[in-house]
Amino acid sequence: MCGITGIFNQNGKPVSHIVLQKMTDIVRHRGPDGEGIWVNGYVGFGHRRLSIIDLSEAGAQPMQNDDGDLTITYNGEVFNFKDIRRDLKSKGYSFRSQTDTEVILKAYEEWGADCLLKFNGMFAFAIWDNRKKTLFLTRDRYGVKPLYYYFKDGLFLFGSEIKSLLQHPAVSVSVSIPALNEYFSFQNIFSDLTLFDGIKLLPPATSLTITLNDNKLRRCKYWDYHFEDDNPGGTREEYLEELERLFEQAVTRQLVSDVEVGSYLSGGMDSGSITCVAASHFPCLKSFTGGFDLSSASGLEMGFDERQKAEFLSNKFKTEHYEVVLKAGDMERVMKNLVWHLEDLRVGQSYPNFYVSRLASKFVKVVLSGAGGDELFAGYPWRYYRAIGHRSEDDYMDNYYRYWQRLIPDRTKPNFFRKEIYPDIWNYQTKDVFRSVMNGKTNTLESKEDYINRSLYFEITTFMHGLLVVEDKLSMAHGLETRVPFLDNDLVDFAMKLPVRFKLNDIDQAERMDENEPGWKSEKYVRRTNDGKVLLRQALQRYLPIEYTQGAKQGFSAPDASWFKGESIDYVKDFLFNNNARIYEFMQPGTVQTLLKEHFSGIKNRRLLIWSLLSFEQWNQLFN
Repeated sequence: MCGITGIFNQNGKPVSHIVLQKMTDIVRHRGPDGEGIWVNGYVGFGHRRLSIIDLSEAGAQPMQNDDGDLTITYNGEVFNFKDIRRDLKSKGYSFRSQTDTEVILKAYEEWGADCLLKFNGMFAFAIWDNRKKTLFLTRDRYGVKPLYYYFKDGLFLFGSEIKSLLQHPAVSVSVSIPALNEYFSFQNIFSDLTLFDGIKLLPPATSLTITLNDNKLRRCKYWDYHFEDDNPGGTREEYLEELERLFEQAVTRQLVSDVEVGSYLSGGMDSGSITCVAASHFPCLKSFTGGFDLSSASGLEMGFDERQKAEFLSNKFKTEHYEVVLKAGDMERVMKNLVWHLEDLRVGQSYPNFYVSRLASKFVKVVLSGAGGDELFAGYPWRYYRAIGHRSEDDYMDNYYRYWQRLIPDRTKPNFFRKEIYPDIWNYQTKDVFRSVMNGKTNTLESKEDYINRSLYFEITTFMHGLLVVEDKLSMAHGLETRVPFLDNDLVDFAMKLPVRFKLNDIDQAERMDENEPGWKSEKYVRRTNDGKVLLRQALQRYLPIEYTQGAKQGFSAPDASWFKGESIDYVKDFLFNNNARIYEFMQPGTVQTLLKEHFSGIKNRRLLIWSLLSFEQWNQLFN
């Protein structure tokens, strides 16, 4: 797990070693164990190393193949690298290290871009082919590891983080209005844009090639999700047995490491089951939990602290357990540092993740996470049930689009954004962006299952991807590698084909629920049906007590709704009721502050909007 960066001057101008060094140094936090710089005329790579597999100098990067024609800078882990290594050895390849880096390099030498179809892991890497004068970049299937790039006037830059690209003198910072529109629509960015105009995020499961004297970037999607019921006549017992086998295999596969591995332990069934399997392989696994001081919380927030559940599981699995307890005011203390590391604003309140990652990094270099279980096995039933019962595909798209406008709906945008930039907002329709996510999805929408599978596809490619980007930034801020066993290739392939009836129980009943009824909320639905992840709940009962596997869904959230109108209200007002705040270069103060007052008075819960406004204000102060 590392930080990578690079420069490719298509005009043949030599790469500046000084600039490349700056681009590498700025992400030292991603790889505190070592650095490497490689320059070959007009192309150069930088690397910061977090040593996980083969801690010797033989694993140093950038790394070259035997004849020096191929050079790689790589971030990630390919968990099945030993299997691929044996295959390559049978073909006559020899190896100087025990690293997966060398396996990737020689796999590319043997199979070219097709090597990507063999990798089971999380990765982002760049390879320079000196014979073909071609730069090849790619990301893993799911987008666990990020890779950003900039291309203008023959200058191509890339890096694990945007701040590397900003070190190049040719790159200036300005806000991308289309990306701003996406972020304040979805609290996420669904396209390949970032808030930094001209800087893009390479999509997951995508490779990019650029060749000397060819001014084109060639992108290729090498894999995609395909949710579709397979073998609908298969028995529950058959699916259950296979799910149990694949889950255990996935966790065990991701324990490969030459350093100590720990696990997050939230008190929920996903992280709890992962911790159980991991603990069976280590005599004293370290586990980590974040909790919350609820003395000023209210209502549903009173159930947000899961420390007691986590402590019970820690005792059951005999882990060495550590906790951090967050309280009102902890967000303010970390906000500047958090946004500097995050850069690419996405999804919801993430400062609790920052604190828990920091805690884990004090004890281990690698930690296991339960991310992905909800998106694969339908852990948010109240979302998918909005998808069924529509008259047509267009009706479904329109309604689902309205639902996913988490912050500012289209009707409010003319009064929310400043009039000077609103034409650019209008010219970039987020509804078109929303629809483009599902372009190429050819399965017809005829049954309820079809609609739910389409929604699962949408959420895993947008919402989960945003969560993965955030998790990478906030863990690597502390030199910590986060692994996600649910995103094992074999387990994902199985989950995509698992019939909907083994994910959701209540399809027929759900259609009769009225979305417009007062008080329609996810909490109400879950409390009534306890639906979602049906077969997974049963499979994980072999690890956890039934009250954990059959408990209601609980996210990792702080009681910010109360804190924002209570103990943190002065902080929010100092930032957002200041008409000189940088956000008001883009937004109308009157509209923004009216929306905030609705939260303070209890008329409307706008915690997500407040978080996004605070984040964007801090982003402007740091980067713009």
